[in-house]
Amino acid sequence: MIHVKTEREIQLMREAGKLLAACHQEIAKRIGPGVTTMEIDRFVETFLAKYGAKPEQKGYRGYPYATCASINDEICHGFPRNEPLKEGDIVTIDFVVNLRGALADSAWTYAIGDVGKDVEKLLNVTEQSLYKGIEQAVLGNRIGDIGHAIQTYVEAHGFSVVRDFTGHGIGPTIHEEPYVPHFGEKGKGMRLKEGMVITIEPMVNMGAWQSKMDPNGWTARTIDGSYSAQYEHTIAITKNGPLILTTPA
Repeated sequence: MIHVKTEREIQLMREAGKLLAACHQEIAKRIGPGVTTMEIDRFVETFLAKYGAKPEQKGYRGYPYATCASINDEICHGFPRNEPLKEGDIVTIDFVVNLRGALADSAWTYAIGDVGKDVEKLLNVTEQSLYKGIEQAVLGNRIGDIGHAIQTYVEAHGFSVVRDFTGHGIGPTIHEEPYVPHFGEKGKGMRLKEGMVITIEPMVNMGAWQSKMDPNGWTARTIDGSYSAQYEHTIAITKNGPLILTTPA
């Protein structure tokens, strides 16, 4: 079932999104060589608690952490760990904020020191593909228009789009219909309606798009060991165009 949101519900999700974006800004100041993703995980939980919020994914289907921290060839759902990040790593920090019952979801990939031009290109293309998808999140368009825009842009730059994980509706629970693939055909899929709130979160690989699952049952990584990046925003479909809920202002 799709939960169409009222203007008030969207505004409450916007407040959660502002807090999430502020937390990402603080992560960007802290993350770097020598820092552990477990330290980042603890920081996120403490930061949110200070503002009366909590990390919604902690405990979701038994997930044990406040964040997902996916390093290098990990596509998504990486567990925070105590090993320090090192120069040349990339790490995606993904978490969901629950602020007084309103949810917002955003992921960002951080370069750890000098990652080289090829990896910089991966990060830039992945981030730009997110905004290519957001441009298509307008009334009357279809889900396939979002995926097609992302896939076309990514593949034109020589990268691949993960098929096994998608964006989704959000609120009042983390994962709801509709599912939002980051690949597809124009004019296909569900039509976008006012009040829908979705995540757009392309996962882009330097090599093949296929994934494999770690023994922990959560962490997906590239099948060929290539690096993977992800950028994500929560978006409300409005009569005035897509409204990004997970920005600072």
